[in-house]
Amino acid sequence: MGILAWIVVGLIAGWLASQVMRGGSYGVIGDIILGVVGAVIGGFLAANLLNMPDAVNGINVTSIFVAFVGAVILIAILRMVSGRRR
Repeated sequence: MGILAWIVVGLIAGWLASQVMRGGSYGVIGDIILGVVGAVIGGFLAANLLNMPDAVNGINVTSIFVAFVGAVILIAILRMVSGRRR
């Protein structure tokens, strides 16, 4: 997958995850980074748990969904580690 595809998937997935998880946006660059790291996490989990070795493979619904799930997991982990209070 090319760098432009990673950025587009990361932007979409990061924005969706920040909207679903509420509590503040990370900005455009933060959403891209969140989505790309989420794609790596989601791809790793999909490959190991669901036996889908090519879960993130371009700009498509499956890639965006896997990256979104990974980004949501990443936000949850970051909030647990940072000790964010309500």
